[in-house]
Amino acid sequence: MEHTSQALPEQKERPSTGNWRLFIRMIRQTKPSIPILTIAIIMSVASTLIGLVIPLFTKNLVDGFSLSSLSFSQIAGIAIIFIVQTVASGLSIYLLNRIGQQIVAALRDRLWRKLLVLPVTYYDNNRTGETISRMTNDTGVVKSLIAEHMTSFFTGILSVIGSVAVLLYLDWKMTAVMLGVIPLAALFLVPLGRQMFKISKGLQDETASFTTLLTQVLSEIRLVKSSNAESREYTNGKTGIMNLFRFGLKEAKVQAIIAPLMFLVMMMLLVVIVGYGGMRVSSGALTAGELVAFILYLIQIVMPMSQITTFFTQFQKAIGATERIIDMLDADEEDHHSGKSVERSNLPIVVEHLGFAYKNGEPILRDVSFRVEPGTVTAIVGPSGGGKTTLFSLLERYYIPTDGTIQLGETAIETFSLQSWRSQFGYVSQESPLIAGSIRYNICYGVDGDVTDEELEHAAAMAYVDTFIRELPEGYDTEVGERGIKLSGGQRQRIAIARALLRDPKILMLDEATSSLDSKSEVVVQEALKNLMNGRTTLVIAHRLSTVVDADQILFIEKGTITGSGTHQELLAKHKLYREFATQQLQLNEYGTVDSITAELLDASRTR
Repeated sequence: MEHTSQALPEQKERPSTGNWRLFIRMIRQTKPSIPILTIAIIMSVASTLIGLVIPLFTKNLVDGFSLSSLSFSQIAGIAIIFIVQTVASGLSIYLLNRIGQQIVAALRDRLWRKLLVLPVTYYDNNRTGETISRMTNDTGVVKSLIAEHMTSFFTGILSVIGSVAVLLYLDWKMTAVMLGVIPLAALFLVPLGRQMFKISKGLQDETASFTTLLTQVLSEIRLVKSSNAESREYTNGKTGIMNLFRFGLKEAKVQAIIAPLMFLVMMMLLVVIVGYGGMRVSSGALTAGELVAFILYLIQIVMPMSQITTFFTQFQKAIGATERIIDMLDADEEDHHSGKSVERSNLPIVVEHLGFAYKNGEPILRDVSFRVEPGTVTAIVGPSGGGKTTLFSLLERYYIPTDGTIQLGETAIETFSLQSWRSQFGYVSQESPLIAGSIRYNICYGVDGDVTDEELEHAAAMAYVDTFIRELPEGYDTEVGERGIKLSGGQRQRIAIARALLRDPKILMLDEATSSLDSKSEVVVQEALKNLMNGRTTLVIAHRLSTVVDADQILFIEKGTITGSGTHQELLAKHKLYREFATQQLQLNEYGTVDSITAELLDASRTR
């Protein structure tokens, strides 16, 4: 099968990277529950306000402390306050976590929906592992920020603001001295935050690359083992692991600076408060209870500050993740539903002056014109790299032609909705891709509505797949394994044919459907293909001319151009390269004899 690739699609303009507005926009688009968010914020405010009252109770207790002054009502009041604060705080944390989980679930839902409608060109130019990383790792970073750090950020902000307000009320001079230390910490924390953003962005890129490597190697583990490439892949994997390790060390260094710095700030503030506060207590400007309250409020300021710092560190990571998620969400997508339905499919397919080139690349197809009559078989042959598979991709509208048109009858295929147009096709390729699941699931894959057992068994019989299914202990419920690895190539091909039969396509596309099979499997698959091709417009890509000698017309494509068309006999007579192809395939087989197909071709050649 020919390999195709596509240039990068045009990207939509968006705000500059690293912009927190991107993150806010993305969160708003998930439509979080406003009532739940409001209740969560109210509970956070209530919990914080109650926490701010506790030091005042402590102040009164210290200033007027005596055993005789203690009463049951005071103890009960303090106990009730603690219980209410605990309940409010717990409810707030739960609700904010709930919102965080809902936001991330909605975000992953949008991404998953987007991934399914992105065009083939996107997957041509973006590695699968990186795409998976966007869906899992990057959304995980956003989830961690919202579900784990957002709660402490809100409560921390409220606690800091409330504590500072109360401290200003108690003694504005001591509060001013205390606040004078904080700007010093900011001088260090701000550049550290920027550094953390750069490190996090690099870490996310490296994580995506490592995920890509894992996906690639593990999905093709048999190729790795058959090639004795374990050592090479281990080296590649170790390189990725060490890159992640280095980024982790950089992140650890920044965190190692931030945590002690926050502890230093706390100790400086504590020393200042105790020293300066002790002087004011001795002078009578401040009571001992007020000094204790100051220290308690200081704790309510410094502890949330560390949480706020952690939040901003995580927020920088989330911004980097947001950039990649937004890139994916903003990518151009296919419109599956706009356009009219295909009402008549038994019309000729007309290709006129078709041209296609990948962006900034050499043309793949040039001025291709041909006509496929309904119910006929058209074979497409020629040297590898000539554009045969690209032509199939254009017919199925995976790519947009750069020149010319493709019509069904007199109607350009672009006027049909993608869903309606693609439903007309049945595609059987050399690879015959299967999805992990049962044989029943794979045969019924993509079929609208429920499939009865009678319909399933009829399709299986027509595809000659029922013969080996009966021999399996679990029959149609047998698991095929990842990519159908538990089945032989011929069995996979027949399941693909049964799937196509069940869909009842009007146009059939066969891309070297038997080229990788042994002679015994090929015979069975050919018989199944005859049942599938019966009464359908069929286009066949084939390297072995023996499979297409009976086609109604054969198109010979060289370097993106049709250099000959006609029946097998006509091309043998007038097309030099086709005749060379036929001659090469008329050589003796490994046993030194001429097989039946070769004999037929020789007879045809002699007749000519």
